[in-house]
Amino acid sequence: MVVEAEMERMKHFEDFLRSEDKIIFEDLMNQCKLYASYASTLASPVKEVPLIISMLFAHHKMLWKHERQLVGIKPPAPVQPADASAA
Repeated sequence: MVVEAEMERMKHFEDFLRSEDKIIFEDLMNQCKLYASYASTLASPVKEVPLIISMLFAHHKMLWKHERQLVGIKPPAPVQPADASAA
């Protein structure tokens, strides 16, 4: 998989980070892995694009959840079908 190969290549970047930054980098790579299979379906001539898109999506999702928590808005609960026997 192209995404996996790029993630392996990026490990060289991690080698030069300070130990406290390595933890953050590893978390970034883990977030990327969550959506790598979806991102790998992108047809892009630039092989880094699926990797970047999956990272961007993971971070946007995290920001979205935190914003909802801060504002006090929660996603709507699923609508339960009305009980037909209650009528």
